[in-house]
Amino acid sequence: MQRLLVTGGAGFIGSHIVDAALARGLDVAVLDDLSEGRREHVPHGVPLFVADVRDAHEVERVFREFRPEVVSHQAAQASVSVSVRDPLLDAEVNLIGGLNVLRAARDAGAQRVVFASSGGTVYGEVPEGHAALEDDPKRPISPYATSKLAFETYLETFRVQYGLPYVVLRYGNVYGPRQNPHGEAGVAAIFALRLLAGEPVRVNAARDGNPAGCVRDYVFVRDVARVNVTAALGELGGDVFNVGTGVGSTTRDVLDGLASALDVEARVTAGEYRAGDLQRCVLNVSRLRTQGQTFVSFEEGVRETAAWFREAGRPVTRFS
Repeated sequence: MQRLLVTGGAGFIGSHIVDAALARGLDVAVLDDLSEGRREHVPHGVPLFVADVRDAHEVERVFREFRPEVVSHQAAQASVSVSVRDPLLDAEVNLIGGLNVLRAARDAGAQRVVFASSGGTVYGEVPEGHAALEDDPKRPISPYATSKLAFETYLETFRVQYGLPYVVLRYGNVYGPRQNPHGEAGVAAIFALRLLAGEPVRVNAARDGNPAGCVRDYVFVRDVARVNVTAALGELGGDVFNVGTGVGSTTRDVLDGLASALDVEARVTAGEYRAGDLQRCVLNVSRLRTQGQTFVSFEEGVRETAAWFREAGRPVTRFS
């Protein structure tokens, strides 16, 4: 039974990876500082090491104790807007923290590192009619995107220097059950909670002033988790993959889909453009599709997300 350590495994995406890994029979542990994650997201019997990836000694201790064979590195400073305000914090978590994880993985003899990168930011603006390919030029415009791309380069360096294999997964905008409305790309969670509470919903304009908002490739969290576990098990041929649907949706599309699924009427207010946001980013996912990976439609994913938030009810609002 392979041992998998999921950094950030008490968070939104990480906890779904833990579930998917357990379903595949892996021996799983979680490293999380619980700044965004929640203890109750970690299944009973799964070891939870409460540690900050910026603390090298604690990270080394976790790796010595659990001795993972594979690492799924999800822990991150994941907000574009925070990175614009505080690029040093972003680099401390995403680069220094990531290097602590890489060094510990190397020293523990890990066989592979799977890294959560950002297809939604590293390519920069993706023109209308095009979906970004993995080999397209990278044009990051936020410190967050820059740190993600820089860490991809560190992974290649560690492969060359120390023989540590890796898989980079460049996510689109991930959404679904358990999403934290305070997290990056948490628009689906924000909208669902406000719609259920009968509160007004703000749609931020795109860079060009379009009131429908930016265009993004929204991908359902359980699809992301499945791809992560497939990569962790060495079942993907290749080392860099976009993880999305290849379909672009506006912020207003997300709102309208959730309102329809919840059978409520949205009260919409217009918001300003947020610094660092891209106008449009859609991913080409043919590389994964040719390896048998499939993805639920935006409509199906939004319906399931709405159903979860309706069922979860008021307790979820303690995030807000």
